[in-house]
Amino acid sequence: MSLESEISRLLDMMPASGRMLTKIVSKPQQSKVIDTPFPMPWNRDNRPIYINFDLWRRLSQSQRDLLILRAASILTGIKWFKPDVYQGITLAGLAGVAVELIQGDAVGMIVAGGLTAIAANQIWRSNRSIQRELDADEAAIKVALRRGYTEVEAARSLLSAIEAVAELEGRPSLNFTELIRCQNLRAIAKISPVSVPETVKNSDL
Repeated sequence: MSLESEISRLLDMMPASGRMLTKIVSKPQQSKVIDTPFPMPWNRDNRPIYINFDLWRRLSQSQRDLLILRAASILTGIKWFKPDVYQGITLAGLAGVAVELIQGDAVGMIVAGGLTAIAANQIWRSNRSIQRELDADEAAIKVALRRGYTEVEAARSLLSAIEAVAELEGRPSLNFTELIRCQNLRAIAKISPVSVPETVKNSDL
């Protein structure tokens, strides 16, 4: 498996939004098989997907396919700037801070700054939740359906990929989020009738 041909193949697997917003970067020095750093608001394009290809090539093609689709889904699903109440409060708060700064009103600055911090924290939490992780898995499966996989095949491939990645990275066990994701994937793959409770889905990472 040559590096160039694999990157080209992975890009072909991605939906158009993934190809536009993300960038696959070879990073042989990292201990993780694949890593998707959380993008900051000022980094809206070329969100990197770092891959250790020495470890990557030890996975099956179906595992690699679902991992790259999942990586693209998690990155393209993070939207700092979209019209909702928290973005509106954040922008209004920033504008308020600017006005109060010009007017020299210390109390007004504190209030406006507090509102901005609360709203920004809510945006951060919504992008760092268990539900977001499960949504990314399910979005990857939906794209895989357009690439010739069945839902069961895609879910099983992603499930086995999560477990294989932990083994390649030398981790003795899966973390809490991975365990929840695996349970959700087992339900989708018809391996288990037990789904993830709503209270767990709505919890923060």
